[in-house]
Amino acid sequence: MTLETITPLAFKDKIKVNVYGVDGNVVGEIELPELFNVPIRRDLIRRAFLSAFTAMLQPKGRDPLAGKRTTAKYWGVGYGLARVPRLPNGTARFVVSTRKGHAAFPPRPDERIHEEVNKKERVMAIISALAATSRPELVRERGHVFTPSRLPVIIVDEAESGISKTIRVREYLEKIGLWSDVERSMDGIGIRAGRGKMRGRTYVEPRSILFIVSSYSVPLAKAVRNLPGVDIATPGNLSILHLAPGGVPGRLTVISMKALNEIASKYRVRPL
Repeated sequence: MTLETITPLAFKDKIKVNVYGVDGNVVGEIELPELFNVPIRRDLIRRAFLSAFTAMLQPKGRDPLAGKRTTAKYWGVGYGLARVPRLPNGTARFVVSTRKGHAAFPPRPDERIHEEVNKKERVMAIISALAATSRPELVRERGHVFTPSRLPVIIVDEAESGISKTIRVREYLEKIGLWSDVERSMDGIGIRAGRGKMRGRTYVEPRSILFIVSSYSVPLAKAVRNLPGVDIATPGNLSILHLAPGGVPGRLTVISMKALNEIASKYRVRPL
């Protein structure tokens, strides 16, 4: 889907970034596609994130008849008792404050927990979140630690196949100035507060670098998948959950040249 049928947008000058080779040295410079210049719509990004996040939640709720399967009935007036349904022995039933009564305000299975968002708004939110990855001030605002002055970090296609070991990834990230963000995520891992510890969510892990590669099967994707806080995405499944975790734009991103070209062809925009 393209944005040419949605709305034209006004752009600033094109953003130029460095291209890094397999050895970590700068091998050239390119101009980013027009989509990296669109305005940052925090409201759309937040709505799209909530829509994607709530879509993963499983509906839950009490049985509608919970606490109501009883033979208790209202006795009538003249007994000097509260006018609630009672069993023949006088035990109150059915109401919230009684034994075996139902919960006051339980979760409802028919409650709408998924926030809907229009398709065009979702696409615009993804493009806006992509544009936020090129704003160093927004990336630092998210808490990321990095050295390059121009973002996102673009790597040559040979790096996808030329880097196949995690130790090699560390050396590569140290050379281009991104390894400190992985260490930040590693230091931030801690035990979750609350009952989630008993539900398979014992640890919390801050988000670190997002690698956008051409395919999940490339050696680079397999080499970085176990690094703390690192996520992997392809142009085909790029989501607002990848680009703006928590609904906050400006994630530190590494994109291969092939993936960048695919993104540019998928999300085309037209200036005024």
